[in-house]
Amino acid sequence: QVQLVESGGGLVQPGGSLRLSCVASGNIVNINAMAWYRQVPGKKRELVADITFGVANYGDSLQGRLTISGDNAKKTWYLQMNNLKPEDTAVYYCNADVTTWSAPRQDYWGQGTQVTVSS
Repeated sequence: QVQLVESGGGLVQPGGSLRLSCVASGNIVNINAMAWYRQVPGKKRELVADITFGVANYGDSLQGRLTISGDNAKKTWYLQMNNLKPEDTAVYYCNADVTTWSAPRQDYWGQGTQVTVSS
């Protein structure tokens, strides 16, 4: 089994920055891709950014204001968000495409971390 645990969310003023972290644990052979999604009540979960083999891809909503990075050896990835706006308020989820000793590839999700942008 694989567990993903996010941290780093919280309350930040407009224009501020936050760095989210996600740590994976379990019987992991390889993390094939890492990603961050976000969701607000009543809306679909949307891709914020993902990284595969070191290549990052960003969703439209936070384009130019964030950086995703990952350390496969540490089974950790990060989302640096800058110049945050109130509309960025959401629950942010980390996601990973993981190969384990018992399954070829499977998607896993963290429990989510709340980001609130407000003055």
